[in-house]
Amino acid sequence: MKRTPSGAIAWQVHDDGPDRGIAEVVMDRPPVNALTVAGWFELAETVRSLGADESVRALVLRAEGRGFNAGVDIKEIQADPGYDKLIGANRGCFAAFAAVYECQVPVIAAVAGYCLGGGIGLVGNSDIIVASEDATFGLPEVDRGALGAATHLARLVPQHKMRAMVYTAKPATAQELHAWGSVLAVVPRERLREEAFAVAREIAAKSTRVIRAAKESLNGIDLWDVHRSYRYEQGFTFELNLSGVSDEARAAFVEGREAKFDQ
Repeated sequence: MKRTPSGAIAWQVHDDGPDRGIAEVVMDRPPVNALTVAGWFELAETVRSLGADESVRALVLRAEGRGFNAGVDIKEIQADPGYDKLIGANRGCFAAFAAVYECQVPVIAAVAGYCLGGGIGLVGNSDIIVASEDATFGLPEVDRGALGAATHLARLVPQHKMRAMVYTAKPATAQELHAWGSVLAVVPRERLREEAFAVAREIAAKSTRVIRAAKESLNGIDLWDVHRSYRYEQGFTFELNLSGVSDEARAAFVEGREAKFDQ
């Protein structure tokens, strides 16, 4: 596999055998796959480039390690005395989520372990999701003094469940999402990659011209604008940061203590 400059993203295009035409993108940033600003932009560029490659017929997005994705690197943001890293993280997430949504071929997300924050943005904008039996999906944003990706969580769970998950920061299981129809299959972790590739092979066997047209047409009839909706959410994150609430929430997270809020 090739790796991006930061080393956080690995990728390859399988060019022979039954996996021919399948692109594989792997997030690999220990210990928890929380991506830096650079990592989010690299993920966006990798997915866009592979989608534009005419030899690619489907794309599998997965991760190595304990979980799928833990969102942004909060320590990187907290160490910045200004707002450059916060702005970078917001823009990087926006770029990566958009790249998955607009990828010219179907994106199959293979989720193992935890899928948090920015991970929800990735899977919520994917075309198909398969998950391991131990996978959980959550938005702990309110505990970090931020908002965002409720747009994408609302594509995965019913509206009132989404609201409860945002307010309480409690996750949902892969089995729950499977029952709601947003996760296609739940399998043992050791079978996850193979399950994702089985779906990708089925798509790759069809006319790539028709599949690419299908992807574009499905985006065109989507019921809401995920880009505008997510950008709206991000505005509240900036407000919370300017108010100082987010500083305390991030500091508490980094220091491993409970946040103390005046209101």
